[in-house]
Amino acid sequence: MGQCMNTWIGLGSNLGNSRSLIVSALAELGIHPGIRVVRCSAMYRTSPWGVSEQPDFLNAVAELETTLSAQDTLTVLLKAESALGRTRKERRWGPRNIDIDLLLYGSEIYVLPELRVPHPRMHRRRFVLIPLAELEPDLVIPGRGTVAGCLRRLDRESSRDKHDVIEKLGP
Repeated sequence: MGQCMNTWIGLGSNLGNSRSLIVSALAELGIHPGIRVVRCSAMYRTSPWGVSEQPDFLNAVAELETTLSAQDTLTVLLKAESALGRTRKERRWGPRNIDIDLLLYGSEIYVLPELRVPHPRMHRRRFVLIPLAELEPDLVIPGRGTVAGCLRRLDRESSRDKHDVIEKLGP
């Protein structure tokens, strides 16, 4: 274990009791000795993208502090998904009971086969940016600018990669 690193994750679900699954994912992460859940955004109902014939998603963003490396943090995230019944055999962008993405690991950049940080599409996804802006609008996404700036750029564009947030649901 090393120094304490501020880390941001995205959580999503559109199968089963999505709210409960997201809360359970945070609880699962919080019991790991190298991770502390600092705070979580409200949950947002989001229209599906890629595969449109599926239920809406619930999405949230959480801030963690970790003494784990980025790779070890990712391993813990994947184990938490597995503990909650996720199998990674689903169709890409298809329905899932839980999805936990490592969005940011401090201001570090990783481009590895198993790990890309910052998350390569987070600056194009409202379901990430809106809850992240709720918590930390001036947070810098390395190579992309601030969260608020990314949202403003997205608002000016007409891209189908926006993932429309339908409504804020609260904590």
